Amino acid sequence: MNDITTAIDIDAPPETVWRVLTEFEHYAEWNPYTVVSGSATEGSRLRVSPGPEAGRAPTFRPRVLRADPGRELRWLGHLYVRGLFDGEHRFVVEPRGDGRSRLVQSESFSGVLMGPILRRIGADTEANFRGVNEALKARAEALWTDRGGESESSTGDGAPEPTA
Repeated sequence: MNDITTAIDIDAPPETVWRVLTEFEHYAEWNPYTVVSGSATEGSRLRVSPGPEAGRAPTFRPRVLRADPGRELRWLGHLYVRGLFDGEHRFVVEPRGDGRSRLVQSESFSGVLMGPILRRIGADTEANFRGVNEALKARAEALWTDRGGESESSTGDGAPEPTA
């Protein structure tokens, strides 16, 4: 196994899912599996650490490879040095119609220690991905419901922007 892929359907549009996914400063409010700091901007470095429910996992300083708003966030991290144990992590947000989305979270692993490390932590890593997916689903659906299913753009006071 060198890839782990999980997916979940979410009753909220891609814009809401993206907002929850990339507002790293709010992760502590909903995500007990991952602590992320930095900016979801291509070329930037993030700090990705385990949250209280993640168990023992290393902290990575990945570089953002792609940040396509509402569609894909992808980064590449290395354990200590490139080629030892590398992981390319992806979140893909797919529109499902009727204000729904699918979140696909995956990671492709490589490196000389890939086999032994994945045998040891692969099942826990997949469980953490599923936990993040469920928590993100709950957060996005709650935000979407709180907004009454309204557009993400607003006037700043919570009221929808007028349309012409």
